[in-house]
Amino acid sequence: MLSPHEVATLLLVKDAPERIEADRAELGALRALQLIANDSPEAGFLIPRVTPRGDAVLRAIARVR
Repeated sequence: MLSPHEVATLLLVKDAPERIEADRAELGALRALQLIANDSPEAGFLIPRVTPRGDAVLRAIARVR
């Protein structure tokens, strides 16, 4: 189960990946669950992106709301 912070981070990665700080603790948990992955470096920074599995989680959350 995802914590509220992890869900919020997943939503942020989906909507504004360039605005997420790379040192957020939630990113490690989301990577471990294969909900996010890093795109190739852009301007020296790794940009996180939502994986298809992460997108499925977000769609499931949207259906419940």
